[in-house]
Amino acid sequence: MPAKPLQELVDHARTHSPFYAELYRDVPRTVSHITQLPVIDQVAFWAANTWPDNRLLTGPLTDAGVYKTGGTTGVPKFSPWSRTEHADSVTAFGAGMVQAGLKPGHRVANLFCAGELYGGFLYIENALHHAPVDNVRLPVGGAASDDWIADLIEGFGVHVLAGEPMKLSAVAECLVRRGQVADSVELLLFGGDLLFADLRPILSRAFPKAAVSSVGYASVDAGLVGAPVPGDDVRVHEAFPNRTLVELVDDVTGEPVTEPGVPGRVVVTNLFRTLMPILRYPTGDRAEWVDPGRQRFRLLGRSVEGARVGTVAMPTEEIRAVLVAADPDHVIAGMQLVQRRWDGRDGLILRLGYTEEPPAGLADRLVEAVYTARPLYPAEVASGAVHHLTVEWVPRSQLVTNPRTGKLQQVLDERPPV
Repeated sequence: MPAKPLQELVDHARTHSPFYAELYRDVPRTVSHITQLPVIDQVAFWAANTWPDNRLLTGPLTDAGVYKTGGTTGVPKFSPWSRTEHADSVTAFGAGMVQAGLKPGHRVANLFCAGELYGGFLYIENALHHAPVDNVRLPVGGAASDDWIADLIEGFGVHVLAGEPMKLSAVAECLVRRGQVADSVELLLFGGDLLFADLRPILSRAFPKAAVSSVGYASVDAGLVGAPVPGDDVRVHEAFPNRTLVELVDDVTGEPVTEPGVPGRVVVTNLFRTLMPILRYPTGDRAEWVDPGRQRFRLLGRSVEGARVGTVAMPTEEIRAVLVAADPDHVIAGMQLVQRRWDGRDGLILRLGYTEEPPAGLADRLVEAVYTARPLYPAEVASGAVHHLTVEWVPRSQLVTNPRTGKLQQVLDERPPV
């Protein structure tokens, strides 16, 4: 399906979707530039996408597939695709997997999750089927045990593992525990979440010959966003040519970010999706431009991910970077921020996963490193406003993940309701 002109997309949306008709009420009839359109308010967007009485879609559901998000950041969202839209999306995504390192004849174990309308497994399976190189598809799924997958890798000579970072690291931990390495694996394709630096050591031990790459950047709600860019930085992606338009928008002003290295919210426009139009939709991620002319950007994490303890903001990406830098022996194998409240004050627990028993004293050094990077935190402690930061070590497998998608829950708020 060829990309449609922006004017045609806008005309179709405002003519056939009550939501877009209202949103574009003050938008000129002739749209010459994407910035003439408002950035979508996600709350209003999904409030219009209800069942029944849908006010978002441009037509009836007569030939469509429906996915649902995992609901990790709010109420689960339903996202329908027409048959041709879905085919076009997975074809582009399959081509992106070749950029990521998929080679002719590769045997690929698909470890993504399936069921309950979740799109991960089915989307990747279809992308492999439509990829422009021959490949052998092994539809394992995320529910298979790590031991079973380890046996499959050895017995079938699997070349590629595709899955959530936490599932890939779980299989790696299983192999290490068994005293094995998987030399046949040449490529690890992760998706659904960023692959953080604290998981790299365990993956390298289990898969010493494997390159690591993003499988591509897409989501159930935003749809197709970006293809992986070959290179050492697995966070760099680029908009799919003639399929998506990616913008970075300033968090405060709402103006487009145009300079490399300046963070902004990721906003995507889909150039072929018309049943559920995606026009300047915020994905919920933050990024910075690497090469604006080629629409290449580096993902920086979720735009709202983090904890707040008293007056202290604790962004997950910044806290993780501090911990990794203070852990030269790579003991940490995953991190969660757990917010709790006791004795009338808030507190924050750094729940850190490990694969080998942490050495004595490391927890104190980690807390001190965070305090140095966030001096307002110990100041708040001294004033009696919040509890001291504490570390809770757990086996990596005991980090809390979403039961449907396998994604790591980066922030857990266990405080009682107000």
